[in-house]
Amino acid sequence: MLYTLRMARRVNLIQERQRRTALERAAYLAIFEQGYAGVTLERIAAHAGVSKGTLVYYFGTREGLLVAVMRRFVRTIAAATRRALRLATTPEGRLLAYVENQFYAVDSTRRFYTVYLDFLAASTRDAALMGVQRAFVEETHRLDLELIGHLSAAAADAPDERAWQLRALVDGLSVRFLSDPQPELQAYRRLCLDGLRELLGLRAGTQGRPPADTEEGEKRKDVL
Repeated sequence: MLYTLRMARRVNLIQERQRRTALERAAYLAIFEQGYAGVTLERIAAHAGVSKGTLVYYFGTREGLLVAVMRRFVRTIAAATRRALRLATTPEGRLLAYVENQFYAVDSTRRFYTVYLDFLAASTRDAALMGVQRAFVEETHRLDLELIGHLSAAAADAPDERAWQLRALVDGLSVRFLSDPQPELQAYRRLCLDGLRELLGLRAGTQGRPPADTEEGEKRKDVL
């Protein structure tokens, strides 16, 4: 009997997490389609196929839901990047995986940076959102430092500076991607790859430092 109760609770918790994830995903898509300023709980509920009360039950307020969506950004981007880097077996492979993860697919890249820039603008007037934004910046900085540590002995004297330059390159190309009426994914990947090699003092096909031990078998997916 006790075992049955524990299993039921565990299944319940899993279902609750899955439900929250589905609602956050629906809110993310609603923000993309309608804009951060214009999106409402009613519109998100309609997008998710649930009642407004369901959203209130899980997140309390519109602001609570939108903060949860932005926190999801931090988790999913970090997890996706780390998965991509772990799948690579050579330093060159890590660099390529990193670039491919920044420009994953035309639709998902456009969707992500549209929502992100909308969120960034809103966070300048909202302390809770700015806290999430700062956490996102810190997490991406850690990931950029990890990449640099694996690839570039030349950047060892100023890793933080190189990491900021690396991120500026990625963000700058992403803004240009959004304004491009017909972005070619491979062209942006090539621009990013060439820029990173220049920043890190690498040549095409370089082996760089030996890779750290990695876990194999994980699959990348478009989590946003």
